[in-house]
Amino acid sequence: MARKTIQDKLAILADAAKYDASCASSGGQRRDSRDGKGLGSSGGAGICHAYAPDGRCISLLKILMTNFCIYDCVYCVNRLSSQVERARFTVDEVVHLTIEFYRRNYIEGLFLSSGIIRSPDDTMADMVRIARTLRERENFRGYIHLKTIPDASPDLIDEAGRWADRLSINVELPTEQALTQLAPEKSAQTIRKAMADVRARREAAKDTSHRGTRARRFAPAGQSTQMIVGADDATDGQILGSASQLYASYKLGRVYYSAFSPIPDSSHLLPLIRPPLMREHRLYQADWMMRFYGFAHEEIAPKSGMLDLQIDPKLAWALANRAHFPVDVNKAPREMLLRVPGFGPRSVDRILAARRHRTLRYEDLVPVGCVLRHARPFISLPGWSPRGLPDDENLRARFAPPPEQLSLF
Repeated sequence: MARKTIQDKLAILADAAKYDASCASSGGQRRDSRDGKGLGSSGGAGICHAYAPDGRCISLLKILMTNFCIYDCVYCVNRLSSQVERARFTVDEVVHLTIEFYRRNYIEGLFLSSGIIRSPDDTMADMVRIARTLRERENFRGYIHLKTIPDASPDLIDEAGRWADRLSINVELPTEQALTQLAPEKSAQTIRKAMADVRARREAAKDTSHRGTRARRFAPAGQSTQMIVGADDATDGQILGSASQLYASYKLGRVYYSAFSPIPDSSHLLPLIRPPLMREHRLYQADWMMRFYGFAHEEIAPKSGMLDLQIDPKLAWALANRAHFPVDVNKAPREMLLRVPGFGPRSVDRILAARRHRTLRYEDLVPVGCVLRHARPFISLPGWSPRGLPDDENLRARFAPPPEQLSLF
């Protein structure tokens, strides 16, 4: 059997990494090499592209260290019983690729995950060694995100947080029952304990001693997690409820949702319908509503438990709660303005700032960033009245995509 080249490994392990979603680098510690020392930077604009909440595009080399794995999770393409082609990078190969990709201006950082080889500690030790080598030997100041392993020793997690900007620990599935059924070798309690430990270490790193010195840095960009959507029968309401609990318990920077892709050789094990990518998209929109618009997860999902795939969840909420509309743009509090479809946090802040000095008119809303084709039925102000629009039985049809004629061939 021919020995794989580094290019062969890159083709296999970059493709295998596409199932890992959490790779945004917002919130990281600002470092650069403009002083002539070191290499790279952890910020700026930008073969994986991650978008930070402030709109910056971060380019990351996104790979697995290996797709060998001792676990046999039913939903995972790299599980022990899968027939995929396997490969494994050495520590020096990952370091070499990262530096060479950076020098060619392809990337600004590294996103590294891995299957479990030999044991969680052995795998985590190699990942930590990669991050440490990049920082110490190569003086790399770019962004590093490590997917950590919950079963690894706390000392290894601690060292990972010393070298990486962000750590993430996957909760895998929305419910403990689903995890027990589909990944019996993993423990929900172990995962949550590891996430709590990362939170505690991050908070300790922010403290200062009585002498005013700060503790050693630990994952300054925080931690995130990934949740697979569609591998079990959890509803969107249950998924959002689980995400809300994770945010509150572990102060996560982000929960990432990954639509389950059926694996050909596991159809007899997991005969579930693949959810459309639109479901993943709607969950991200609903997550945004919880984080930035003040919605509780119970408000977002309808009684059926599933989000409407045809219209965004904020619009769906407005249509289901028409008694709150129309909103007087010149009088409504910030909390209510944020619930108007087509109004975002920035546009609402601009509205509040402007109306301190004058009465806003309809034509003033476009310059502040409002999307009026969504907002019209839900607002009133000088120059515009929705009249009977909020009570129109066919209002939803104005926003839903038009029906398509399907082909028979």
